[in-house]
Amino acid sequence: MPVSVVIPALNEEEWIAGAVASALEAGAAEVIVVDGGSGDRTARFATAAGARVILSDPTRGRQLNRGAETASNQSLIFLHADSRLPPGAAAAVEDALTHGTRFGGFRIRFSEQARKLRIAEAMINVRSAITGAPWGDQAQFVARSTLLDSGGFREIPIMEDYELAQRMRRAGPTRILPLSVTTSGRRFLQKGLLRTAALNWSIIVKYRFGVDPKKLARAYRA
Repeated sequence: MPVSVVIPALNEEEWIAGAVASALEAGAAEVIVVDGGSGDRTARFATAAGARVILSDPTRGRQLNRGAETASNQSLIFLHADSRLPPGAAAAVEDALTHGTRFGGFRIRFSEQARKLRIAEAMINVRSAITGAPWGDQAQFVARSTLLDSGGFREIPIMEDYELAQRMRRAGPTRILPLSVTTSGRRFLQKGLLRTAALNWSIIVKYRFGVDPKKLARAYRA
């Protein structure tokens, strides 16, 4: 089962070429960048790096769904523009989906060297190992038919990755692959480890209690 990698992007010219290159080097048969209306050179750089670019309205959930609908292959990996897949990622995903895994993701490693990020990545990896519910920055993977038959990502301003992970965990076996996705820890560095973690978990709690995702998105991006 060849793998398609879907990368949602919005004004990510600094990062997009590296994300596309990492997906191809990881063994992807196809890389689709879904541009949500960038005003910079994201689409041009993605095309030059070897991706197929399609245009979409935001939100990220809508972009992810458009990529899944357009994909040529059954095995899908969803990669953030500031993340990098490890070598062998496509083969690992193919093997997992072929042998009964319904949904999963990777371990995470931050690209920056700050000590506080080692703590953050350890916390994330422990949490995902316990819950079996990787979030979007861990490069979620799923079979295309499984995703679309379940209704796809919710097209909401935030939490689309969390909602999908919880839904998939209830639906069948999930797996965290032992390979690590490398991603930017810029948010932790800008806002601080404790403040960022507290904000993330407060948004999760509020989401589970039914707070409007539009309000949560404003709080997250403030």
